[in-house]
Parts: sequence; structure tokens; C-alpha cells
Amino acid sequence: MSLPINIEQLLEGNIVEWERVDFKAGWNPEDVMHTMCAFANDIHNWGGGYIVCGVAEHDGKPVLPPIGLESNQLDSIQKKLVEIAAQVQPTVNYVVEPVVFREKNILVIWVPGGDNRPYKSPTALGKESIKQGRRYYVRKGSVTCIADAEDERRLLALTNKIPFDDRLCHQAQISDLNKFLIADFLQQIGSNITEDDLINMPMEQLCWDMQIIGGTSEYVRPKNVGVLFFSKNPEKFIPGARIEIVRFGKEPSEVFEEKILNGPIHKQLEDALSYLEHQVVTEKVKKQPGKAAALRAYNYPYQALEEIVCNAVYHKSWDDRNPIEINIYPDRITVYNIEGPLPPLTNDDMQKEHVISRNYRNRRIGDLLKELELTEGRNTGFPKVYREIRKNGSPLPKFETDERNMYFMATLPIHQIFLEDDNASVVEPVVEQLTERQRFILKLIGESVVEGVVVTASILAKKMNVSPRTIQRELAALQKMGKLSRQGGDSNGTWVLLK
Repeated sequence: MSLPINIEQLLEGNIVEWERVDFKAGWNPEDVMHTMCAFANDIHNWGGGYIVCGVAEHDGKPVLPPIGLESNQLDSIQKKLVEIAAQVQPTVNYVVEPVVFREKNILVIWVPGGDNRPYKSPTALGKESIKQGRRYYVRKGSVTCIADAEDERRLLALTNKIPFDDRLCHQAQISDLNKFLIADFLQQIGSNITEDDLINMPMEQLCWDMQIIGGTSEYVRPKNVGVLFFSKNPEKFIPGARIEIVRFGKEPSEVFEEKILNGPIHKQLEDALSYLEHQVVTEKVKKQPGKAAALRAYNYPYQALEEIVCNAVYHKSWDDRNPIEINIYPDRITVYNIEGPLPPLTNDDMQKEHVISRNYRNRRIGDLLKELELTEGRNTGFPKVYREIRKNGSPLPKFETDERNMYFMATLPIHQIFLEDDNASVVEPVVEQLTERQRFILKLIGESVVEGVVVTASILAKKMNVSPRTIQRELAALQKMGKLSRQGGDSNGTWVLLK
């Protein structure tokens, strides 16, 4: 069965951080067993990880092209995996897929963070070694190693502490998950799961492979992450699973627009970002005395807003009944959610531009948002926000929590020129220069027109080795620039180049 992830992007490090991918040039069952144990222990709540057999590594990163495995090895390796997974106690849960990558056979093993931490593994295979007892294994950077005393203390403290998004949602049934939403998600991330797979596969098997259900054979329930992403109305089962956007007037009590976003949380997030980009963000041009060039600035840099709102969805305590709040005032935007950052981070830490966190609240939500390219790697949010703020010339943002880390609020002040009463004009965003990727897309579309071939977003994604979602975003940008137009519908239309 195909993994619910784009294999090419996994191997390029675009979705999953290198610390969560272990590359092995060949097949060594003991090494694989130890790494499976370490990923299941998931000591940092990162969401487990992937073992890739048939790809060498250097400094924790893949050496490409792959070495590959012999095709006659694949069946025996998968049988051996069942045996070594059972040697880890409790037994490790995993999903495995043989993949042909650059004409070589490789094996990808996905080990989610376990529900029954801590896990122990024999130090070696063989009856005598197993009799000698088992040890805890953890990941340190891109290396699997035996846990030291401090690691053991942390693992024992994690016993039965399963993050909320990975817990069972006892109020929901598998029938409350929507196969079309799952199919749409898999198509967006460029998964190798085919349309025939989706049509022919039983819903329960698909959900097991995606690890969005759990339980025992007699009691199977969706996990909270499955409900949040793949049910039509998550708030029916998880109260507060919504985003509220409120626009205020000049008076504090004057509310002139309110939007309540419902549905799958990644769809809510996309709708919120679309509203901010098209209904809130504007640009202003102001002539400067004695200077030929005018001052151009946005009221709020969209990239900074995007980062803050995405991280609110990622880090929200979804078992709390309060929604994510986006409040738009005449002079600022605030994004508020509960709870705040996990200890040991404090309010003082929030005042720094580079905030390093080792603890993450929602390991599975973070994974799915990264696959959708809505969030990036760990500890990248604050630096990106500050970078975009400075690029726009806006006042610095403010991030805050309370003494008990019960909430998190980000405040973006409006750019100063939007507070000035002058004759400056509000204009549409400046058309940026084409990126190399956008030029290549136009080139491919132009060639397809000459050859009389219909080119789709999925075809472009495969040719450029990126996700379909990335291509869709680039196509939308090119349309906005006036470089492309769409003739016909989404399913049977064609792209037309514009001058």
C-alpha cells in the first residue's frame, strides 16, 4: 500500500526534517529495529519518522542517486519487519511501501509516534541477546542511540501522555470521516496513492494506512487528527474547532464584519488566509518630498500574517473549547489562541526573534500541514515573521503569553503610512518579477500548446518534481499577474498564455 506522503519530497527534505528520516544504504535488521524503537518513542513529540532502505547518507542527508535494493529482497525484508517489530516491546506500529525511485528499488518504512510509550528494543537479534534484556532507544539529531539516564527519565514521564491530536475521538465513527476529503488531501500533497487504490480500497483500510484511526479490532475509532482534517464538521465532535475573524471599526465596540469558518481545519486555514490576502492586505503609495521614488508599503505583509495564522492552527490546544480568533482593528491585527507555548518557554522568550522550542503540542497536525506546505520546519516561524516585517518597513510585532502559558497572542501593528491623513493612494499589489519556477511553467505550457498536448497541474508537478499544491499556487499567481488564463472548466479546460 502506498504511503500517504509524496516520496520525492520526502527524499528531498521539503516536508519532513532530516532528523526524522533515517537513510540506510542496505538492509540491516538490527539497525532498523533500533530506529523503529526510537521513532516510536518520539521523545520530542515530532511525530515519529521514516526509515529509507536503499539510500546512503552523509551527515544525515541522502546521497542520490540511490544505491537501491535487489527486487528479490523486498518480500523477505517485509516478512522480517513483522518479526523485528514484534521484538520491540510494546510492538511497534508501522506502514511499509516498496518504491521505485530513480529506477532503483527502495523501501520506505513509516513509524508514527507510539501510543504506548516508552518502547524498548533488544540490543541485538538472536535468542541470547533478547534474553539479556531490552534498552530504550531515542533519536538525537539524525542518529539513533541508546537512551541515557536523562532520556529515560523523559521517556518515563511521557508514559500514556499521547498528544491530543493522536488520541481516539470516542464520540465519532469511521463513517464520520469523508473519503472525498481524504482523496482531495492525497491529491493535493501529490501522494503516490492512485485513483484506483482509493476506489477499490475499503475505507477502514485506507484510514489505518494513514494512521487516522486507532483502537482494537473490536473497538475502532477515528483519531482526533482524522476528525479535524477529514470530517465535514469537526466541531460536532471537538467543540471550538473553528476560526473566527472579526473586523472592528474606529470605536472599540463597533463590529462591522464577522466571519466564522467551519469545516476541516486545513480548509478553514486556507479560507482565512484567502480572506486576509484579498480583503485585508492593501498597498499604499506615498510621494516623498525631494525624492523621485515613491514610498510603497503594505498595511500588513501577507507572508508574516500567513506564518502567524498557520502556527496558530498548528499549536492550538484543540481540546479547548475556544476558537482561534483573528481580530482586525483600524491600527493592528491580533491572532489569539489557547493554550500558550509549552514549557520551558516563557513570556520573556517570546520577546526574542529566535525562539527555540523542543516540545510540540500537535505532532500529527504539524505533519499534515507541512505536507500541504502550510507550515515549514521547526523554529522557523519567528525569524520569518521578523524578516517580512522589516522588509515591509512595519513596526515590530508583539508576541505574548501569561505566567502560566494559558494563551498566545500575536499583534501586528499597521504600517505607519496607513495612519497618516494624506493624499496617498491605495493600489493593487505590485506585480513581482517571475521566479525561475514560474518561467519554467510558462515554458512547459507554451510547448504543450505547440505540440497540441493538454497539460494539467498534476503533469506539471511530476515534470518539476514538486507537489500539485505548489503548482496550483504558482498557476494562481501567474493568473493574477496576467500571464495565464483558463479556458473551460477545471476538469476539461486548458491553459492559455497571455502577452
